[in-house]
Amino acid sequence: MRTSFVVGLALALPLAGCYVIPIDHAGRPSGGYAYAPTPTALPTPAPGPVNLIAKLYPVNDLATSTGVLLGSVTNNLNGHGTFTVNVAGETYTGEATRSNQSGSRGIANAGGARGNFVRCTYSMNSASQGTGECNFSSGARYTFHLNG
Repeated sequence: MRTSFVVGLALALPLAGCYVIPIDHAGRPSGGYAYAPTPTALPTPAPGPVNLIAKLYPVNDLATSTGVLLGSVTNNLNGHGTFTVNVAGETYTGEATRSNQSGSRGIANAGGARGNFVRCTYSMNSASQGTGECNFSSGARYTFHLNG
């Protein structure tokens, strides 16, 4: 009796903390056990919009009275974006669109609530850097730098 207990204990100890899963003749788990899903590669998400800071520097006397301006451009990475700048309490909001085949040059237009407007031309060195010039309906002129 003691010998059968010791033999049973010796057989059970290697299985302590393990699960015993029945397998079929092909070596797959049987009895309703689910297979672990096969890992699949997830697609890399597309890059999101790039937010840029636009620094506008005065070029003529009308622009000098307001000093350096800060604006923002959101580059949607599809040749189109949004453009915003605040001048003397008026917020100008509009669009920026690439105008040539290579996508490096473009035009940005924005309007303000008081009926004023700005038109800018620009050239991009990359998705996050560029330079250009803005002409306001007031006659103020600025050069600008875009930096991400």
